[in-house]
Amino acid sequence: MPTCPAPCTSINGPTRPGEPTLSASPITVEQGLQAAGVGKFQYRLFVIFGLVWMADAMQVLSIGFSAPSIAKTFGIAMPQALQTGTLFFVGMLVGAFAFGRLADRIGRRPVLMAAVLIDACFGVASAFAPDFTWLLAWRFLTGIGVGGTLPVDYTMMAEFLPSDRRGRWLVLLESFWAVGTIALALLALLALQWGDDAWRVIFFVTGLPALVGVVLRLYIPESPMYLSRSGKPEQARAVLQRVAQVNGRSIAIAPLLPQALARQTLSALFSSRLRRRSLSLFAAWALISIAYYGVFVYLPVKLSAEGFGFMRGQEFLIVLALVQLPGFALAAYGVERWGRKPTLVGFLLLSAVGCLGYSFGSATGVVVGASLLMSFALLGTWGALYAFTPEVYPTDLRASGMGVAGAVARFGGLLAPTIIAPVMATRFTLALALLAGCLVLAALAILQVDVESRQRALE
Repeated sequence: MPTCPAPCTSINGPTRPGEPTLSASPITVEQGLQAAGVGKFQYRLFVIFGLVWMADAMQVLSIGFSAPSIAKTFGIAMPQALQTGTLFFVGMLVGAFAFGRLADRIGRRPVLMAAVLIDACFGVASAFAPDFTWLLAWRFLTGIGVGGTLPVDYTMMAEFLPSDRRGRWLVLLESFWAVGTIALALLALLALQWGDDAWRVIFFVTGLPALVGVVLRLYIPESPMYLSRSGKPEQARAVLQRVAQVNGRSIAIAPLLPQALARQTLSALFSSRLRRRSLSLFAAWALISIAYYGVFVYLPVKLSAEGFGFMRGQEFLIVLALVQLPGFALAAYGVERWGRKPTLVGFLLLSAVGCLGYSFGSATGVVVGASLLMSFALLGTWGALYAFTPEVYPTDLRASGMGVAGAVARFGGLLAPTIIAPVMATRFTLALALLAGCLVLAALAILQVDVESRQRALE
């Protein structure tokens, strides 16, 4: 039997050098995470996942900046060039759904590696597309990889954190989206000097962080929560011992309580126990996504045509991203201080107020003020939503739940042009009311979720 090196303690109290650790009472994975602590191990995960999340933000936001030079390179119209974005979002929908399900079936780590490998390889390959058909294919495949990283990254991060730290860390992980936004805006400015090949530079550089992430993710072990629920308690215990060691904890992790081996079908997300929270959460994801793309894609197009051209510029995008950072910080504080649901509802209602703020006039100050408030509140909403969603599902459905949520969000993004764009072009005030209504309905949907996950151990 393994022994504990001196000096050492176990979760059940001090042990003497050479005392077998298996004499301790069995513990849960949550107790093991509490014993292993939060430190260098989680900070490494945070940076590794954050690097790829930053890359994903750059990939998503690069659509608008790359389309003009794509149109010039291949001699096509702008609507056709924007098909690269449509195929990318379709790929994200497929990737989120498929990889989330796979992560619950075969494990977090192999799916984690596969998703980021697809993301990196096809993201970089996009820069070397010889014609528009190849570019469409590679952007679709890149989208699959980007969509696949969403459910697995957040599931893995949640399963390596104790309940008293989990919400704050998951919100702050989302803040890498703002970092990616700033990086993309600066990149787009630099890429202008390449003229018609600007899109090649943008796609190449946005793929590099994910390529680095492939190497860094070799360091990440399998989730102890997943291992325990898959009938491998000793492997789960070994991972927790590694976490404790990296964090500088001289502690022997006690044996883990046996867990039932569960392999549930996707329909279990809508079982009698989970139906209400799934339907409510997925409705919120769809509504927030529609509002997000309406505010940050179609609203700037409308306002720039009316003399506010700066709203589509890289410099203003940087300002908007900087305002997002305190939004994420407040959300990180709120989810632990007030709870997940109150924080989400508060940010959603504040987003609705910011959306209606555009209707108070066409003065530059009003437009800028409403835009800054929207950026602060709506991105804070996303941060809290990404923290809340993985916590409400059991381990055998956690990645599947995140995957379906991500797919629903992508569907909302694809639906936004049909719902928002025509109204925005003809009846501006009605469009604002429609966007605000989506956010209010999302707040009501969150209130219908039948669980508050603050300080709640993962199932």
